[in-house]
Amino acid sequence: MSLTPSDTAHVLLALVVLATCAHGVGHVFKRLRQPQVIGEIVGGLLLGPTVLGRISPEAQHWLLPPDGPTAAVLGAFYQIGLLLLVWLTGSELRTSDAGSERRTIGSVAVSGLVLPFACGLAVAQVLDPGELSGPTGSPATLALVFGMAIAITSVPVISRIMLDLDVLGTRFSRIVLAVAVVEDVVLYVILAIVLGVAQAETSDPHGLWSLIGTDSLPLAVVYFTAVPLVFLVVTTRWGPRLFAALSRCAFNVLNLQSPLAFRISFVFLLCAGCIGLGIDPIFGALVAGMSTAGASATGASAAGASATGAGASAAAASAVPPGEAAAAAGSSHQTLRSVSLGFFVPVYFAIVGVKLDLARHLDLVFFCWFLVFACVVKLVSVWAGAAVAGESRGSAFHLAVAMNARGGPGIVLASTALQAQIINEDFFTALVLLSMVTSQIAGVFLGRAVRAGRLPTKAAQPPPEPAARHRPPRVQQEQL
Repeated sequence: MSLTPSDTAHVLLALVVLATCAHGVGHVFKRLRQPQVIGEIVGGLLLGPTVLGRISPEAQHWLLPPDGPTAAVLGAFYQIGLLLLVWLTGSELRTSDAGSERRTIGSVAVSGLVLPFACGLAVAQVLDPGELSGPTGSPATLALVFGMAIAITSVPVISRIMLDLDVLGTRFSRIVLAVAVVEDVVLYVILAIVLGVAQAETSDPHGLWSLIGTDSLPLAVVYFTAVPLVFLVVTTRWGPRLFAALSRCAFNVLNLQSPLAFRISFVFLLCAGCIGLGIDPIFGALVAGMSTAGASATGASAAGASATGAGASAAAASAVPPGEAAAAAGSSHQTLRSVSLGFFVPVYFAIVGVKLDLARHLDLVFFCWFLVFACVVKLVSVWAGAAVAGESRGSAFHLAVAMNARGGPGIVLASTALQAQIINEDFFTALVLLSMVTSQIAGVFLGRAVRAGRLPTKAAQPPPEPAARHRPPRVQQEQL
């Protein structure tokens, strides 16, 4: 299908308006020291049925039609923005040598993940599935989504909050980020399983699962549990090495001409591979982020090592000098981050805001108890785990508030579950608002704790002892 000149102009205008509103409102929130992602969603909310649709329904439907060529193209941008957001999340999932904090990290990770997830599963059993589930949703898949919504934590949002507060590099930040990494990886695996099982129960399966040709639910559970786990283990172990080897290959014309194009192609190739296996492409984007970031982080040191001793001969045989290759890899990684955060991710968040119709799909009573339940369970679980590990009451509460921020991953959960028709628009609205409100709470509370001196900053905290050899994870500088 080709676009007419009128359709092309319509798409371009819609993208400009979406990007402008997302960045404009996001900038206002940033100046107010609030998470920028919330402003980007609010920017889309202004263009959707909640605001513009109430003022002028005709203008809203013309600018962002629900179907037709413009809607199809915007849907493609929405999907690309989602994949790049998950890729960015994966690129930050690198833990540090936690040293003396390992006991706290282990205790908080177990209590902060298992207890909220179990509580979510239990509460979901007493809910009416018909009020929250979509056409392909079942009581089991709805319960898993509900449990994930209670347990999930946002690495990007809390990283940005701590960066703004000069808390990165402290003992507090090392614990929070290490625990969040563990939780996010586990929950993305569960999400892949949920999406796979939901797909197996539809009449339109795809990929390798469709070739098996069975309607057996137990077999589907086994398949969609084993495949994501094996895919994660293999790509985590060999993905960075494969990416680094392909980057150094003299016959990789794509990387020689444009390292950025090669990096994008690698991400899309893993996403397509996931579709071929019958699992959701966001899982491929996650492991692609982990692989490309791991290769970029080790590229410089590997290049330095190859310049001496036996490595020098290998460098001489390479088509590109190792130092230049490492620099090009780092530059392309940062360029893709900038392009993603500058355009695709804000447009994605804006479209998420457009999808929110608060007047029609916000059940205020349900959202209020859902918000209170999610916050209380997460706060108590993390606080208990930190207290068991020997943390003080104040430190345990700060950890609990930080881990309660759901941010981007919570919105990804809502988007993918709605796209897979596991949940309906009412539950989608509640999930997005939960992610926004909890991120807001974390930013406000931690900011006040720093200003009151209850949470030490990097400048105020003495450096760790040399024996501990702490290395805080690299953190994305822009806001997701």
